This record gives sequence, structure tokens and C-alpha cells, in this order.
Amino acid sequence: MAALNSTAAPSFSTDEEFRSNVDDVFLIGNGIVVVFMQAGFTCLEAGSIRSKNVTNIVLKNVLDMFISGILYWLVGFALAFGSGSGPLGAFFGGSLWAGLGVGDAGQPRMSKWFFQFTFAATAATIISGSVAERCRFVTYLCYSALISGVVYPTVSHWAWHDDGWLNVLGFRDFAGSGVVHLVGGACALAGCVFMGPRKGRFVGGQVQDLAGHSTPLTGVGALILAAGFLGFNGGSQGSISAPGDGAAVAKAVVNTVLSGAGGALCGLFAVRLGAVNNPAWGFAVPTNAMLAGMVSVCGAVNQLAMWAAVVTGAVGAVFFLGLHVLLLRLQVDDPLDAAPVHLGAGFWGLFAGPLLTPDGILYSVTSESLSFLACNAAGALAILVWSLCCSVIMFTVLRVSGLLRVTEEEELKGLDVSVHKEPGYPLSAWTQWADSGLPGLALSLPNPGPHKFNRSDRPPGTPLHRFTERL
Repeated sequence: MAALNSTAAPSFSTDEEFRSNVDDVFLIGNGIVVVFMQAGFTCLEAGSIRSKNVTNIVLKNVLDMFISGILYWLVGFALAFGSGSGPLGAFFGGSLWAGLGVGDAGQPRMSKWFFQFTFAATAATIISGSVAERCRFVTYLCYSALISGVVYPTVSHWAWHDDGWLNVLGFRDFAGSGVVHLVGGACALAGCVFMGPRKGRFVGGQVQDLAGHSTPLTGVGALILAAGFLGFNGGSQGSISAPGDGAAVAKAVVNTVLSGAGGALCGLFAVRLGAVNNPAWGFAVPTNAMLAGMVSVCGAVNQLAMWAAVVTGAVGAVFFLGLHVLLLRLQVDDPLDAAPVHLGAGFWGLFAGPLLTPDGILYSVTSESLSFLACNAAGALAILVWSLCCSVIMFTVLRVSGLLRVTEEEELKGLDVSVHKEPGYPLSAWTQWADSGLPGLALSLPNPGPHKFNRSDRPPGTPLHRFTERL
């Protein structure tokens, strides 16, 4: 018995230590789920662009998490959770050296760092899709570093630190409708405007369809993102060991599903009824509307009733659709609709709580509910102004330096070949297919020669025309 006791695992010295370990595992597990959202963004963005730029967009998403990790370690975590109050309290209250492995009160809680880092990476990666197919790689490096190292951490300090001025004011944003998605969406909008539309997107004032090359890949990416939102919103509870934590997490997860359903159905019937494009059972709009629904519910996902979650998601889809149509009319090219999804729905998400939660205006118009609305409105304005100002400064410097956009030749050739020298889909695959002698293909490309494609040589409607039109 003594021998058995000597090899037994040591027990926890206190109940508090056990609870702390359980909470750490909870945050790490949910953080890992959020990390998989990077895979979702990768698939969604890769499928939504033309095949000649797939390597470029995949590389951006692969590197995004690690660039964000370095910057959040060096600078971001200290700005987010260092002491200090007021709009600039994050800068003057927290030492930048605190980012080098030291957290609150000099004692790092690695699980908190990890979970918050995944939010910083998410905010940064939102932009990559909005500037896809024409953005220089150095620009990508700059905005990834700025968003994850400065812009997002400052806003998270305002809203989620005990000393943050928005938190003290009474601002509430449970899982980041404003702190994460409004930040990323505002930066994405600035990027679209400064970058300008892709060649051929608007011709004679008319919108031209530059279809993505893989609908299945886009769909898989959207489903991965939907699953990631469950960890994103559920993990925002921050702990699982306190009384009521389990019920709060369950409510957040269920409301996330319901809000996505509300958004998807709203988008689906909006397309079917002809409110967006020609009447059809569309794919792209309902998919983005589903994501918009999940974005919009983040702000109060732990408080909303189930019916209110569905309404929040549906209204979030309306905000997405409205901004989608507006940007097209203004000839702002956002290949992924990142700004409409994250800015539009994220903005609405900050108002869903003050309006639809049990202590909101819908239930009772009181001084407390009106104050809740005013505080969140002030927070939405502050986040929007901060994000846009930082983005405008950065993109202006890059434009003046000539580092913002690729050349017209590089864009037309495709970034995979012109920048990375590694095409995601080798052109030889198409020429081998054309030269294979299969029935009907000879008519598609008469005497093409190796690796030479001229669209004028291919009658519209032939198989090769349809495929290479997306290259």
C-alpha cells in the first residue's frame, strides 16, 4: 500500500486550484475551436476568388495566425490588459514590456492569453478577403501587424479591462460584436476603398460578376466558421467552474445556432423574392447572411431569449444585405462581403442587447435601459472612429509609398504566378485536358499550343471556356 501511495498522482492542494485548472482547460479547448476558424476563413476566401489567386489567399491565412501571435505576444496583450483608464489608458497604463510573457499583476495566465490571441487573429484575418486579388503582400503584413498588435488590443482594453473607459461607462459586448467584428469590418471597408475595385469588376457603371472558382470550398469554409462561432461565443464566458457557468455557456451556444438560422433564412428568402439579384434559391447571399447572424448575436448572446436570438440574426442579415447593396452602388469592391458581414452585423449587434435583452428597452423603458443603449451607442461610435482612423493612416502611408496595390499586369496574370511563383492550380492541368483528345474539347481550343490561352478562341458555353473563364 505504501508503494502504491508513493506513486499516486499528487492531489490538488485547494479547491481553488482545481477550479483554476478546469477553467484553463475550458479556455484552451474553446480557443482551439476558434483557431479552426482560420481554416474556415481560408476555405471561404479561397473558394470565393478566382483560381489564379488561390495560393496568395491561402498563404495569407496560414501566416495570419502566426504574425498575430508574435505581435500579440510583444505588444497586444499588454495594451489589452495592462492597467490604465481613459481612451489612451492602454498605452500609458500598460508597459509594452509586459507583453514579453508577463500578464496581469506580473502573473501570466496562459489560457487567457491564448483565448484572447485567437480573437486578435480573427479580427486581423477579416481584412484579407476584402482586399483579395489586388493587394501587395507587404500591405498584408502591415495590416496584420497593426490590427493584432494595436487596433484590436486597444479596443479590447476599453471594453473588457476593469479600468477600460467603455467598461466603466457601462458598455457591454459579451463576445465581440463590436470589439472583434466591428473593428475588423471597419478596417476591411477602409481597405476596399483605398485599394479600389478589381479590374473588370465595374464596367460602364454596371457590376460584373467575377465568380469564385469553387462553391464547395466556400460552403465548407462557411460551415467551419459556423462551428468556430460556437467556441467563440461559448468560450467568452471565461470560466466553467463557477455556479451558473454551464447554463450560461449552453445558452450562448444555443443562441449562436438560432441567430445563424435567423440570418440564413432571412438571406435565403431575400434572394428568392428578388430583393437581391434575380429571384432564385441563391447560395452566396444566404451563406453570408448566416455568418452575419452569428456576428450580430455576439454582443449579448449570453442574455438573449431564444426568440430574440432568431430576431437578432435576421436583423443582422438585413444590415448585411443593406450594406452589400450600398457598397455595390458606390462601386466599392469587397470580394468576400467582409465589410457588410462584420461591420454591418457587428454594428447592429451592439444595439441588439440594449433593445432585446430582459433589461433592454423592449421589456421596459427605464433610465437603466436607456443608459445601456446610450453607452453601447457611444462604444459603437468610438470603435468605428478608432478603427477607421488607424486604417486610413496606414493605407494612406502605403499608397503614398507605392506599396498598396499590385500592378495591372500582376493582377491580370494572377498573384500566384506573378508574386509567389507557385500557382494553386497549375495551368498545365488545363492544357493537358484540352490536348487529351476527349470528345468536344478539340472545338474548345483549336491548336492552342502549350500554356497559351486566348479566350477569344473558345466559343462561349464550351466546357473549357467555362473553366478557364474563372482562372
